[in-house]
Amino acid sequence: MNYFDCSKTELENEYKSLSLQLEEVKGKGLNLNMARGKPGKAQLDLSLDMLDIISSKSDFVGVDGMDCRNYGLLEGIAECRELFGELLGVDADKVLVGGCSSLNMMFDTISCLMTASATEGCKPWYEVTDRKFLCPVPGYDRHFGITEYFGFEMIPVPMNEDGPDMDMIENLVGSDDSIKGVWCVPKYSNPQGITYSDETVRRFAALKPAAKDFKIIWDNAYCIHDINDTPDELLNIYDECKKFGNEDLPILFCSTSKITFPGAGVAAMAASENNMKLFKERYNYQVISYDKLNMLRHARFFKNIEGVKEHMEKHKAILKPKFEIVLGALESELAPCGIGKWTNPNGGYFISVDVLDGTAKRVVSHCKEAGVILTGAGATFPYGKDPDDKNIRIAPTFPPNEELVTAMQVFCICTKLAACEKILGKA
Repeated sequence: MNYFDCSKTELENEYKSLSLQLEEVKGKGLNLNMARGKPGKAQLDLSLDMLDIISSKSDFVGVDGMDCRNYGLLEGIAECRELFGELLGVDADKVLVGGCSSLNMMFDTISCLMTASATEGCKPWYEVTDRKFLCPVPGYDRHFGITEYFGFEMIPVPMNEDGPDMDMIENLVGSDDSIKGVWCVPKYSNPQGITYSDETVRRFAALKPAAKDFKIIWDNAYCIHDINDTPDELLNIYDECKKFGNEDLPILFCSTSKITFPGAGVAAMAASENNMKLFKERYNYQVISYDKLNMLRHARFFKNIEGVKEHMEKHKAILKPKFEIVLGALESELAPCGIGKWTNPNGGYFISVDVLDGTAKRVVSHCKEAGVILTGAGATFPYGKDPDDKNIRIAPTFPPNEELVTAMQVFCICTKLAACEKILGKA
């Protein structure tokens, strides 16, 4: 029944029924976690053979002749740079392969720009006391955490079906030189699963920032993470920027964290020659070289981009049923009640759910009491403050399917209960 069409008596009865269901669930002692976008065990098992690629009897020499056990090659081994170049859509000479975390490389990038001028005539960002950063919302909480850590004022920018509100971005960036950058997850965005349209990418590439050192942080974390047979296509930001003479605008990132082993994968960044010169100067002081044995292991395991695509087909077979479980529960349990809306992405790691305004925190709290852990309400907004208290990020990848079914049953009970409480004035 639609909660907004039923009588107060009907809604009171629904509230009582849901309260009893929640108490029954609490008695089961559940311990289910959908808080973060972590690969499940079956996904991790897909890459186990990689651990046998290199042994004490291996040839440790890369295609460039470097003994990967030793110091050297700050930019990473050639075959790994080539692989990431294809993933990011740039020439290999634009790529720097780092450690296991693209988030770490993004943190280092912001840190570098805080203390070194990115453009002649511009101050390091720490000298800009009113520095600001644009944050498409809902978005990735760890992105926001980086800019909060470095003291930026974060400006929320609403997400539309084709990406961030570009009218707002163009107006802000073109008029305020204290705005230094924008966070982007351009394909299968976290958490909505939106892929930026061609027009949105072109408008990013054509930006005319008042700040000459403005940067687009292009976190292409899900560049190859499709979950159905009609994947989204993302226009190449670097190629578009070159058309407008804006090669220094974007800095691109990706990793194998959700392809092989989180915490033991390989990350990379790509940027223009001007940008990369600045970053390499910092990295020269920070590290002599990253883990080339791990790079070699990955390069030999995949061999080429086709090998990566074949591997991701195996991931897709595991992930597709998980997304179907979540979406099926939402459609059957919440849609008839008229109390929420959600995304149906073609890839990525998340489903974004907007529950009834003013109830997200209550839903998360109810779920926690019942033994189901979700990402905190508000986490998808800067400073953890969702002005409408409605967005919840669902991460379906980690729990086994049978646990995911149970977790979604609990989520739907809690969402309906919180809605009844709100409408009846019991919250």
